[in-house]
Amino acid sequence: MHYLDIDAWERKQHFEFFNTFTDPYFSVAAAVDVTRSYAFAKKNKISFFAVYLHACMTAINQVKNFKYRIEEDKIVVYDTIHASATIMRPNKTFGFSFINYNEDVKVFEKNLKKEKDRIYNSDSLFPPQNTQDCIYCSALPWVSFTGHKEPVNGGKESVPKLAFAKIEENNKKLSMQVSVSVNHALVDGYHVGLFYEKFQEALNKNI
Repeated sequence: MHYLDIDAWERKQHFEFFNTFTDPYFSVAAAVDVTRSYAFAKKNKISFFAVYLHACMTAINQVKNFKYRIEEDKIVVYDTIHASATIMRPNKTFGFSFINYNEDVKVFEKNLKKEKDRIYNSDSLFPPQNTQDCIYCSALPWVSFTGHKEPVNGGKESVPKLAFAKIEENNKKLSMQVSVSVNHALVDGYHVGLFYEKFQEALNKNI
């Protein structure tokens, strides 16, 4: 990790403006095509959740603004961003995870399984590692939403938040709505659009 030189940043004015907001987050929900990635998961007997979450994290790590965090009015740039996904227990409560990202989807799936096992055998809400070099993710596989609101704790919260909806089938194509919430002091609409582009590329990469 390193600190961003805010004075030399082309978005200095944008950062200073939106950083004064009580709630500087904006949200977008859009669909991604998961037809081929779903087939890939089934063919290779890999968890589909692991496949699309891995594709998501691959995209996140390719868009530099999604790696920025506000810490004590400074901007920290993390080298690698990991996944902090909510994982549901059998009793329908959930725990927050910290899944280390790896470029290899099978290694990533093992990291996911390790966190799932930890949460299943614990009643703790938070993981042992609870740092900002992550993305907050949640899955709502019961509904297909077209909008989504994430809770914001106020202050200088800056970790992006994602939510994944129910898969829908139309004309033999599978799609999934994905909501993205980001701090406008760090991320603009252009960067969100770039994320969706990279996400779709990553969903199809191993096909």
